[in-house]
Amino acid sequence: MPKKIMIIDDDIDLVEAMRITLENDNYEVVDAQDGQKGLEILKREKPDLLILDVMMDTLDEGFHLAYQIRKDEQIKDIPILMITAVGAQTGFKFDKHDDEEFLPVNEFIEKPVNPQILLDTVRRNLLIV
Repeated sequence: MPKKIMIIDDDIDLVEAMRITLENDNYEVVDAQDGQKGLEILKREKPDLLILDVMMDTLDEGFHLAYQIRKDEQIKDIPILMITAVGAQTGFKFDKHDDEEFLPVNEFIEKPVNPQILLDTVRRNLLIV
């Protein structure tokens, strides 16, 4: 049975590009374009891993969603890969180790997303499940 990956991102083109990359590597992919719908689907589908955008309806919607997920007993252990263009737009860089207490995600991936980096990061984080 293939591992299930959920993508929450409002950029449909990026979602489809990641979907193609992931499905070609035998992952099942579900998606949502906003945080509220994404949270509903996440609770229902309980994927093996979540790919979460930072900036959607608000500049920090992904941050708030990550906090909600980590407080929910049903889904708190799902690995979260946060994809972000914040670094490119603001010069601010996230670091998995330095920012873990501030933002409880497993890893950060900068946009534009390199397909090989995406696959390597997904594989690495599925090993911890």
